[in-house]
Amino acid sequence: MTFIDGAAPPESELVKEGSDQGFMADVVEQSRETPVIVDFWAPWCGPCRTLGPPLEKAVRNAGGKVRLVKINIDENPGVAGQLGVRSIPAVYAFDQGRPVDGFMGAIPESQIKLFVDRLAGADMTAEIEPLLEQAAESVKLGDIGGAAQAYTAVLQLDQTNIKAIAGMARIALGAGDIANAEEILSMAPPEKANDPEIAGVRASIELAGKAADAGDNDELGAKVTANPNDLQARFDYAEALSARGDLEAASDQLLAIIEKNRDWNEGAARTQLLKIFEAAGPISDVTKQGRRKLSAILFS
Repeated sequence: MTFIDGAAPPESELVKEGSDQGFMADVVEQSRETPVIVDFWAPWCGPCRTLGPPLEKAVRNAGGKVRLVKINIDENPGVAGQLGVRSIPAVYAFDQGRPVDGFMGAIPESQIKLFVDRLAGADMTAEIEPLLEQAAESVKLGDIGGAAQAYTAVLQLDQTNIKAIAGMARIALGAGDIANAEEILSMAPPEKANDPEIAGVRASIELAGKAADAGDNDELGAKVTANPNDLQARFDYAEALSARGDLEAASDQLLAIIEKNRDWNEGAARTQLLKIFEAAGPISDVTKQGRRKLSAILFS
């Protein structure tokens, strides 16, 4: 149905109950004119009841640029089965007669809005920075799941966003999945391969890659305590600490070496310290405090 003078369709057309029999007309054919979101749900599904109201609200707020068809899978299992829906809520977005996007389960209202607005063709660039700030705050609070959701939302808006790529790679690395971290980094455009964000994660991956060969932290620490002047033992201890992610403690050990002998082993401690600064990032406390201590040592 076409509406004259660009007027939005009535609300009854924006959100409607669908069926297997009406799927072709209500979803596939309609999506050739306006994108259509399909919400597969059931009355007994708690997350479906959570998702439904904000999804309907976002569609209505889109001003007719998107429609929503809700299909009760208890009464209409056919299309859901054909699409391989195994759990609900399951949401699919159709455009030009084919599925182009979707998600499973209840998601935060902010992400529902992004999903709908993106499908409606809205300019989403203004949403990226708040999402990156949200992700950074989630990391500080230890909410890794929340950070991953925010970074994923950014990548849905901009697949080449360097901060989001680096953030997701760090999350994978934090979970001990070096292979996945490297795969995520490969998403970065070639011209951004040396961006500080990407280089920092790459340095972290290099440090973490030594974890298997690093000695036991407690044994190495005890060795340093027994003989503080054993610089090789202190260096080995620093490598073990950095390989396991304790960059601050590793930095302190390397600074102690430089303070005792800045040229030891052809400057190996300083080289390793700069790699830790790169892995931690230029604005991290590890880097800022470490550089201050290094300057105090070098220029004292």
